[in-house]
Amino acid sequence: MANWVIDKHMRLDKFLKVSRLIKRRTEAKKACLAKCIRINDRIAKAGDEIKTGDELEINFTNKILRAKVIEVPLKNIPAEGASSLYEVIKEIKKEED
Repeated sequence: MANWVIDKHMRLDKFLKVSRLIKRRTEAKKACLAKCIRINDRIAKAGDEIKTGDELEINFTNKILRAKVIEVPLKNIPAEGASSLYEVIKEIKKEED
């Protein structure tokens, strides 16, 4: 366990920003509106609560990333700790046309 306080849940858009899976919270909201993000195989909204054990699927322009939430921090954390919040399950590169 890391040295920051762990919470039980967090809004999806904030978790994506804090974990650095998506750079900005507004981009995370746009991705949710475009139905590019799923939580446990259902289409997610930006305000959905994320908790430890949830599986995320993010459909980026060039890849599809599937990750499992390992920890949910109470607040923003240093960049060095961001990747410890999730575990990549699968990453599929999309072919260019």
